[in-house]
Amino acid sequence: MGRSDNRKTLKMRRKRSQAKLKARIKRKIATAKAAKKPAAPAKKK
Repeated sequence: MGRSDNRKTLKMRRKRSQAKLKARIKRKIATAKAAKKPAAPAKKK
């Protein structure tokens, strides 16, 4: 997409919604991992 492209085209909407969806999924995975982490035993030196 160029500099002066219309951001409301179907292609752009699809692209942006897909990016938002991926971001949502990444955040969900990150929170799940963070929740799971304390259950792991602490590693001693």
